[in-house]
Amino acid sequence: MKSRTGPPTLMPAVALAALGAVVAIPTLSSSRLYAAPPSRYAVVTVHKGESLWSIAERVTQRGDSVQDTVDTIAEANHIDGGSLYPGERLRIPR
Repeated sequence: MKSRTGPPTLMPAVALAALGAVVAIPTLSSSRLYAAPPSRYAVVTVHKGESLWSIAERVTQRGDSVQDTVDTIAEANHIDGGSLYPGERLRIPR
């Protein structure tokens, strides 16, 4: 009898890929993605003579850090330490 000595076939690789898909697809489709909860903001209009610090002092809850509030307001409004201008509206995270 002659043994078959032709080029290797792709059948084992195809079977393995199919088995992987059968296992992976149900696993991936049952996972849930959760979005971050929407952020809530109050809007404050800057008045003449106000600074980021004075606004933060006014909106900071008793016992909380005014510096943390300044940082949060600056981050929410993309402020890099520049001046505030009268009439400018700032988003204050709640």
